[in-house]
Amino acid sequence: MQRTAILNVVGLTTRLIGEHTPAIRAFIERNRSTLIEPVLPAVTCTAQATYLTGRLARDHGVVANGWYDRDYAEHRFWKQPEQLMQGEKLWEALRRVDPQFTCAKLFWWFNMYSTADISITPRPLYPADGRKVFDIHTHPMPLRGRIKKDLGPFPFRHFWGPGSDIKSSIWIAESAKWIEEKHWPGLSLVYLPHLDYNLQRVGIDMDKIRFDLRQIDNVVGDLIRFYETRNIKVVLLSEYGITNVEQPVHLNRIFREKGWLNIKDELGRETLDLGGSKAFAIADHQVAHIYLNDQSLLASVRSTLEATPGVAQVLGKMEKHLVGLNHERSGDLIAVADAKSWFTYYYWQDDRKAPDFARCVDIHRKCGYDPAELFLDPAIKWPKLKISGKLAKKALGQRMLMDVIPLDATLVKGSHGRIPEDRADWPVLIGDFDQLPRTGILSAHEVCNHLFRLCSSGNGYAGVSR
Repeated sequence: MQRTAILNVVGLTTRLIGEHTPAIRAFIERNRSTLIEPVLPAVTCTAQATYLTGRLARDHGVVANGWYDRDYAEHRFWKQPEQLMQGEKLWEALRRVDPQFTCAKLFWWFNMYSTADISITPRPLYPADGRKVFDIHTHPMPLRGRIKKDLGPFPFRHFWGPGSDIKSSIWIAESAKWIEEKHWPGLSLVYLPHLDYNLQRVGIDMDKIRFDLRQIDNVVGDLIRFYETRNIKVVLLSEYGITNVEQPVHLNRIFREKGWLNIKDELGRETLDLGGSKAFAIADHQVAHIYLNDQSLLASVRSTLEATPGVAQVLGKMEKHLVGLNHERSGDLIAVADAKSWFTYYYWQDDRKAPDFARCVDIHRKCGYDPAELFLDPAIKWPKLKISGKLAKKALGQRMLMDVIPLDATLVKGSHGRIPEDRADWPVLIGDFDQLPRTGILSAHEVCNHLFRLCSSGNGYAGVSR
């Protein structure tokens, strides 16, 4: 077995590799690389599940970062139990070759109750008094205390939200080195999210993102040198490419105008009652799953979507089958945005009635992905002063609402989820592979087979890849 480290450099594409990424460029020059045709939707959870199982969403079940749970009549976003990802995982297949094979899964998703030998994932604590305490979850559980003692607390505020920056990727990289020095796993899966942040804030603007490229290149270069001095093969992998967008599309507001949403007043704020709505959208970047509780509306909902500016394609039963999204978690219809658009979860018509969590970083309560969480509300004159005051209240044990997130979706300049027309915006696979396709393009579900061959020193993948 070949000891291997797979570095998931989120958002990395050939368009971004160049003068600002010398370490990554040098790594490509002495290895082999291929483009990956993105899976649909090209989002974190679906891409990772596809890479790790060699299956499409119809088999592994991860149809998006979030979906509607029909049994509970609730949305599920950013859930972490590995049981949600169905099918044999890469490291499980490798254990069939070598029962002593070990895997460390560091901040990849679906990382709770994983069959990996070691796992670290972000996981806040929620005491009964309403506080949210930033922390991590680890397996084995005692690992949590030891790694925090040596590396300090995980910089959660730098992992997601307005303060997201390189500090979280640096901590993850240091945790990967810490695990290697103490546990020697056969496979290390390392998630490096840094490029995800400013690419969504500002889009592909080299003048604005070149510093971000240099920062992540320094982290990746350091990890490459660390692993290679220990005779560990390094793989660089990305999940999707982020492209420029100009237009947010508010599908739930359109559905509300049609009378299909059920809105509940909660203390003067509006919440969306999914179980009582006739049709609604669970938005996820440039793809939205549309669920119907009234199937008689199917034709009307489809025609409404097809007539909506910013919607490029609507997938029904047949189309879902063709792209591998025919799973029970999928919506009755799936909307795909055009190249310049993306979907919000917004359903209110008056910002004064938006739910209180809308202006907060709250990835679980929102019935869709919200990239506006990467911004501080520009309407706040003294944001640092406001945040300091709220943190002071929190320190004194008083209730407070960290309502500093804007409701202006036009601030977002980059998105992903659809399959970009320009292949320079497709994800990449780079490493010492022996059988990459001559076409220079690999389907997302084929990645697992190549990772398996590399880790097992050339053995063919014994699992299912389709």
